[in-house]
This record gives sequence, C-alpha cells and structure tokens, in this order.
Amino acid sequence: MWPAEPGRKYEVAQWVMWQMANQGPKFGENGHFRRAAQNPSHGDLAYARRRFDDEANRILGVMNIRLHDRRYLAVDYSIADIICYPWAATWKYQGQDIEDFPHVQRWLDELAARPAVARGMAVGNERREDPATLSAEEQARRSKVLSNQRARQPPAISPIPSS
Repeated sequence: MWPAEPGRKYEVAQWVMWQMANQGPKFGENGHFRRAAQNPSHGDLAYARRRFDDEANRILGVMNIRLHDRRYLAVDYSIADIICYPWAATWKYQGQDIEDFPHVQRWLDELAARPAVARGMAVGNERREDPATLSAEEQARRSKVLSNQRARQPPAISPIPSS
C-alpha cells in the first residue's frame, strides 16, 4: 500500500496529501452545507451550496483527468486509492453526475469489486440510521453538538511555577 522506492512513494504521498487538503475537506463542507440548507432557519445558503458543489465537481474532475490514462491514482493500487475511494463513492450525495467523470466511474467500479474494499465499506452498516426517523428533540440535540460550537476556556488550574 506504500511503495518502498522513493519515486513511487513520493507519487503516493502526493495523492495522500491531495486527499487530506482537498477531497476530504471540500466534500465534507459540501455535505455540511447540503444538510444545513434543509433547515430554513439557516437562511440563504445558496452561495455556500454553489461554492462547495463546484469544488466537489472540480475535485472529481481532477481525479477524472488523473485516471484517464492510468488504472489507479498513483503507481499501483495504494493507500492513495484507499483513502480517496470512500469520498468519491459519495458522488451522488455530493450532487454530482458520475457520468460526467467516466474514468472516476471506472475506477470506482473496479475498486468496489475488490472484496477488501466491499468489507471496509460495510463496516458500521449495522449502526447506520435514517436521520428522518429521529425525533425532533434528538435531531436538535445532535445539531447543537455538531454545529455552532465555539472555543472553550481551559480549566482553572494552579499556574505552573516558574523555575
């Protein structure tokens, strides 16, 4: 999953960093604003929705270009594919049309057919729930935990003595 040869390792590392700096954060923000827009009390989120929808589209485009002439994101099947796959597999939830990204679709299909990927993606299925089945009180409680948090002060303790 992590090549030993420096050039190959560097190529995998580039895609790992790309995922952490781009795909994960932008897809996460897109999901956040898509969910937030479902509550009218959050106001007009059209700009945020458009901004992160466009980012999700751009990111899938980067992957599509990368995969147009190669089987995997980096050198061979690697940790880069493993960390990018679960996010890319949410293309529908991201509001994207996978037919616009045929090379990503081919890559997703190929990875989904791997038994280890299927097992990994199934982890936690027994704990998944439909948010629509939650009471209004539970939805409000979870919303409060997940949103609008601000920094807290550290606990009051004795100052560290100077030496």
